[in-house]
Amino acid sequence: MDVVSLIPQFGGFLYTLLSFVVALSVIVAVHEYGHYIVGRWSGIHAEVFSLGFGPVLWSRVDQHGTRWQVALLPFGGFVKFLGDANAASGKDEEAMADAETDPTLLRRTMHGAPLWARTATVAAGPVFNFVLSILIFAGVVMYSGKPRDPLTVDTLVPIPGLVNELREGDEILSIAGLDAPSISDSVKWNRFQSQIPSEQPLEYAVMRDGVKMIVSGPNFVPAVVNSVSPDSSASSGGVMAGDVITAIDGEMVESFAQLKSIVVAANGRVLLLDIWRDGQTLELALAPRRVERLQADGSVAASWLIGIGSGWAFNPVTERTEPLEALATGASQVWMVINSSLSGLKHMILGNMDTCNLSGAIGIAEASGTMASQGAQSFIWFIAVLSTAVGLLNLFPIPALDGGHLMFYAYEAITKKQPSDLAMRVLMTFGFAAILSLMVFALGNDIFC
Repeated sequence: MDVVSLIPQFGGFLYTLLSFVVALSVIVAVHEYGHYIVGRWSGIHAEVFSLGFGPVLWSRVDQHGTRWQVALLPFGGFVKFLGDANAASGKDEEAMADAETDPTLLRRTMHGAPLWARTATVAAGPVFNFVLSILIFAGVVMYSGKPRDPLTVDTLVPIPGLVNELREGDEILSIAGLDAPSISDSVKWNRFQSQIPSEQPLEYAVMRDGVKMIVSGPNFVPAVVNSVSPDSSASSGGVMAGDVITAIDGEMVESFAQLKSIVVAANGRVLLLDIWRDGQTLELALAPRRVERLQADGSVAASWLIGIGSGWAFNPVTERTEPLEALATGASQVWMVINSSLSGLKHMILGNMDTCNLSGAIGIAEASGTMASQGAQSFIWFIAVLSTAVGLLNLFPIPALDGGHLMFYAYEAITKKQPSDLAMRVLMTFGFAAILSLMVFALGNDIFC
C-alpha cells in the first residue's frame, strides 16, 4: 500500500479521534463542573479543575483560589478538592492532619465537610450529565419542531425514475385509500404506516389550495437512507444518509418495508445494493449482521440488519414545540436511555444478550465519528446519549466512582461513622481494579467482536 492511499484512512482516523475528543471533553467538562460548582456552593474548596490528564498545557488561578487547567491527554478530567490526595478524592493524610487543627480549614476540605455537603457535591456530577442530556434533547426537539397536523408536504425527497406529483403545501388526506389519522395520535399513526402497501407509485388524496385532488407519488416510506447506525455494515460499507436504495441483487426495491424483508431473508448473505446518490448510481456489497435488540416488553430478539434508518417521501411542514413539552420529551428520552442501558446490562449478566454489545473506547470513538459525519444535529444528539450513559455509569456503586462515594456516605449516614482509612484504601483498590477490568473487557469487544 502506497503513502497516497493511506492519506484518506489517516484523515478518517483523525476525524474520528477529533469527534471523540470533542464529545468526551464536553461531557467531562459538564460533569466536573457539577462537582466544582455544587462543592463551592456547599463550602468545599476546589484546588484544581482539570480538563485532561498529564502535563499541563495551560492554567490560571481564579479569584477563589482554584487553578483551572488544560492538560495534554484529553481523555477525561477531574476536580481536586482541598484534602484530596488524588483525582479520585482519596484522603491526603498530611493535609488533613494540618486541617484538623483549624476547624474553619477543616470545614473547607472534602473529607471534613458535613455529610450533606459531600453528598451533594459528589451527586452533582452525574446530575449535571443528566441535565445536559435533557437540555440537548429538548433543544434538538425545539429546533426541529414537530410535524404540523394535518400532515403537510414541505420539501420532496429526490427519488430517481419516478414521477412525483406531490407539491409543497399539499395536505395529506389519504394514502392508497387509507385515511390519514392525526399525526399526534402515535398509536393510530403507526398502525396507518404499517398498513401502507409496499409498492410505488401510490395514490395520494391531498388538499391543494382548498381543492381535493388525487395525485401519484412514491411510497410513503421509500428505501431512502435517513440515518446510518454506528458500527454497522452500512457504516463500514460506505452507505450515507440521503442514499436511495433502488435494487438489491437485481431486484427492484420500492419501499423500506420491502428492503427490510430482503435483508432479513438473506440471513447474513452478502447483498449487492444499487444506490442512487446525487445523480449517480453506485454498487455496494453489504453483509447483514445479526443484531440483538431490546423489545418493548423488555425481552431480547435478534434480527438481521444492515444498520440504516428510514424516512418519509417528503419533509413535512413543522410547527414550534413549546419549551415545557420539549423538556418533557428530553426527560423521557433520558429515562429511555437509562432504562435500555440497565435492561441491556441485566440481559448480558443473565446470558440472554451477547456481551459483544458492550462497547469500549474504540467503539465509542467510531460512533462519534459516524454521528459527526451525519451532521451537527446527529452529533449533538449522540453527545446527549453518551452524557446520559456517563452519568449512569458514574452512579454504579463501585468504589472510585461517584456511586461508590455515595455508597460510603449512605453507610456513614446509617452508622454515624465513616469507614476506616484501611477499608477505604482496600475498597478503592478493588474499585480501580474492577473499572480497569471492565475497560479492558470492553476494549477487547471493540477489537475481537
